[in-house]
Amino acid sequence: MRPARRFGPLRTMAAAFAAVGVTALMPAQSTAAVQEVPAAATTEVTIAPVDLEGPAISAVTVTVKNSAAQRLRSLDVAFAGPKGWAVQPAVRSVGGSLAAGASADASFRIQVPEKRPGFVIRTFTATATYKGGDGRGTATGTRTERSGSPQANLAAAYNNVGITDESATGPGDYDGEGNSFSAQRLAAAGLSRGARVEALGAELTWPDVAAGTKDNVSSGGQAVKLGGSGGKLVFLGSGVTSGATGNATVHYTDGTSGTGTIGFPNWSFDPADAHGATLVKSTDGRNRPDGYGNATVQYRVFAHSIPLDPSRTAEFVVLPANANIHIFAMAIAP
Repeated sequence: MRPARRFGPLRTMAAAFAAVGVTALMPAQSTAAVQEVPAAATTEVTIAPVDLEGPAISAVTVTVKNSAAQRLRSLDVAFAGPKGWAVQPAVRSVGGSLAAGASADASFRIQVPEKRPGFVIRTFTATATYKGGDGRGTATGTRTERSGSPQANLAAAYNNVGITDESATGPGDYDGEGNSFSAQRLAAAGLSRGARVEALGAELTWPDVAAGTKDNVSSGGQAVKLGGSGGKLVFLGSGVTSGATGNATVHYTDGTSGTGTIGFPNWSFDPADAHGATLVKSTDGRNRPDGYGNATVQYRVFAHSIPLDPSRTAEFVVLPANANIHIFAMAIAP
């Protein structure tokens, strides 16, 4: 008699499946290559301070540090300043390689124009491309340089006359055509000189200036000090034309910044919620160069806001670069 054959567990299972007409499925061998996942970006790109005393040719040094465990090689460094500023050369190649923890400098020359008046923020960017190191292949560093000081408050930036007395409409030019709000009609609607205005959770103050004098900002990228913390920055104003939208950027005391978009409907037409704005007050008619008129038309003031990081302290805001946006007041809301 032949001795009984012994079957391992897999053959026994396969035989059992075959008995009921089921094909046994064996695990397939994977042939896919295993891809190496790069380590966290550890290549550091730093731009040295830039001398902005123009007109001049300033030397700028960019430093690249390899903080990864692997050697970094084939390093190229590109450098760029604000739009229109010439840089020589645009890219520098750094010979050799960088061991872990080693650094290399690349030098550039940049043409700095004559200083502009007022407050200006300029951004410089350097980009390193390489092989090895952290395995990412590229790293970028930026530097911002400020010159001048932001306006002390919004009133210091007033550059437009938007409110006039009905007996003296001549100074007004809110819309570029000599028209303006009526001080009398605004007061009747609750917007008298220095009045407290509540909008979007903020407490704002209506311009406390005489009718016929500058009382609002035709927005053109002005920088205005803020101070304080909260959940949003609220703007009070309206637009001329239908294109009164733009980005406002808040800079915090820790060097970070955040950008949001605001927009106002036209002061006399457009839906009241255009661009996401909220209607605050309406007045009957307006002041024209020849006196009060257009009594059947509503001329309006709106509110809009951008979000803030409540964990940071707001230092100043750069207003949108759009003169169609007119701002009477702004304030931080919780």
